[in-house]
Amino acid sequence: MRRGAGASVPAPALRGVNELQSDIKKCITEYIEENRDPYQKLSKAIWDKPELGLEEYEAHRLHTEFLKERGFDVVSGVAGMPTSYVATWGEGKPVIGFSAEYDALPGLSQKISAHKDPVSPGAPGQGCGHNLLGVAGILAAVSLKEAMLKKGVKGTIKLFGTPAEELCVGKPFMGSAGIFDGVDVVLDWHPWAGTSTHAATCPAYFNVKYHFHGRTAHGNAPWHGRSALDGAILQAHAIEMLREHYPPGPSPNAAHTINYTFSDTGPEFASVVPDRATLWCIGRFSTAEQVSDIIQRVDKCAEGAALATGTTVEKQYITASHEMIPNEVVSRVLYDNVTALGDVAFTEEEKTFVMEMQKEEGQAPFWAEGVPEPESSSMAVTDSAEYSWVAPYGILILNLGPGPGWHNWMVTACAGGSLGEKTLEKAGQVLACTAVDFLEDNALLQKAQDEWAEKMKGRTYGSLLPEGAPVPLGLNKATMDKYR
Repeated sequence: MRRGAGASVPAPALRGVNELQSDIKKCITEYIEENRDPYQKLSKAIWDKPELGLEEYEAHRLHTEFLKERGFDVVSGVAGMPTSYVATWGEGKPVIGFSAEYDALPGLSQKISAHKDPVSPGAPGQGCGHNLLGVAGILAAVSLKEAMLKKGVKGTIKLFGTPAEELCVGKPFMGSAGIFDGVDVVLDWHPWAGTSTHAATCPAYFNVKYHFHGRTAHGNAPWHGRSALDGAILQAHAIEMLREHYPPGPSPNAAHTINYTFSDTGPEFASVVPDRATLWCIGRFSTAEQVSDIIQRVDKCAEGAALATGTTVEKQYITASHEMIPNEVVSRVLYDNVTALGDVAFTEEEKTFVMEMQKEEGQAPFWAEGVPEPESSSMAVTDSAEYSWVAPYGILILNLGPGPGWHNWMVTACAGGSLGEKTLEKAGQVLACTAVDFLEDNALLQKAQDEWAEKMKGRTYGSLLPEGAPVPLGLNKATMDKYR
């Protein structure tokens, strides 16, 4: 299902741009047509070696070497994460930001097949298409750079290499470290089951572990012990009581939720009082202010449970991220570019490939066509919301095909084959051409920034992480060590 190397795609007609903008966009399109192969190979190399969040050492190496070879200054290991980077080219204003992600998901290993067939059972796989997402960010940055050089256009390009999006870790820690400061607009994308450019928001989010510590004892004389599991269970009861006392959320599609599970409980033997237990808690709320409040209340639940059970509790803040601030101006410019350049063009064979997978999963065959007009919408939690608190932000959602649903083996199969190649190429093209509009039209950029300022309502970016919170390095190390 791979497209033949060097297949030519005619340059599309471009609407609604002045002569210089049109020339720059033409340079971008020509560069992509002539140089697609290295990008497709890079994406496939990352697909071949999927890595979980904060363990993306091979993807990081491939990204950064590729960018250095193409003239970008690259700083790795920012914000305390070895697999993060910032790649910069150019000088002066405006500063255009692009985003790169490259982490995989556990258990979604899959061959490029319409039938469920893992490469290695239980191993990670690119079930969210981040091999495409990151490389398309590179393609946008490099193709824009080449066009700017050719046409003598000034400005700065920044590409943010952000680890562990699936854990919502990379961007909150980078934002807290000031890595995104100074950017004027951030352009992002994500593969999905259909194409859109809606002015999107998403909930704010927190992810915290509560580690209870007690004292072991024989089950015949448990009064000599202090059960860490009792502490964790009591905290869970307190969270259930808490549910009544926070607002339910603006709608069923944007409900306020808290989920938890128990992990690392032991000793794992019924006749021994457990001296360790962890309650792992995540929550989604409409605003950062609500998240800050609810975390404090969940903390109190843990402290009270520890006090009541004679145990101690240690809090590990894994991450916390803001709600996304939508921007209608950026959304409209993305829409104008994707409609001018054309949506991803899949063959009937590629559509059949997707529908065969859907049938295997018991789904009715589904294929989204067309690009709807931009409107307000909500999306799942993503740490890309951190960008939207420092600058106008827009996200292009681009068709990859395997809906409904996501985070499954079908996405992995599509992300490694010809559907993924086409989506990657289109994403790079649309993002780079959208950047041209903001580079060359100061009034348009100002309009986006004025909307951003209005929606921020005087708020400024401040990390939701406690001061000095360590990066949760090693969360996925044990799992990755099984499959490296």
